Amino acid sequence: MTRSKTSPRYSRDEIAAFEALVARYGQRVYTMAYRMAGNDADAKDLAQEAFLRVFRALRSIDPSSHLDSWLYRIVTNLFIDMLRRRPRVRIESLDEPVRTQRGGDVVREIADDHAGPETDVVDGQMESEIQYALVALHPDLRAVVVLSDIEGYAYEEIAETLGVPVGTVKSRLHRARKTLQARLGHLAPDRLRNIP
Repeated sequence: MTRSKTSPRYSRDEIAAFEALVARYGQRVYTMAYRMAGNDADAKDLAQEAFLRVFRALRSIDPSSHLDSWLYRIVTNLFIDMLRRRPRVRIESLDEPVRTQRGGDVVREIADDHAGPETDVVDGQMESEIQYALVALHPDLRAVVVLSDIEGYAYEEIAETLGVPVGTVKSRLHRARKTLQARLGHLAPDRLRNIP
């Protein structure tokens, strides 16, 4: 069985350039994907697909240029596509009791199987709560807060990456921060009280 289109052959220099791109941007792309997707498996899939697209476009890009915005735009688009393909899921609070068919309530008990030094526990809990709060945000809000507050992008760069006006970036970021403040205010009440 032969293919009608042959795959392009890449030179050793091109493959080395691609490997350098993965080494340069791999961790940042994965971190952004993880912050958006909220889990390791989806983050790895998003990062892998992003770099697959980079590989396909390898001959049309300059590996020495800063590709951050382009890569983050790819990850954001892939994340949005992933959400569109998935069926809508009903999210239930783990804190609320479960209503039985007879009308009674049953309290959920979830065992904490992590034991260790106090610092590890506190840090892990904070990280978990922050990630849960990020994942609970609408994807449009999550993308803006990840690009701004985690990746450190300027409003104009975010607007370009997401293809929206700067004013939309500012309003989404404000809404996202207010939502996160409401959900995470108990972690650092003095620090979060003064968010504009």
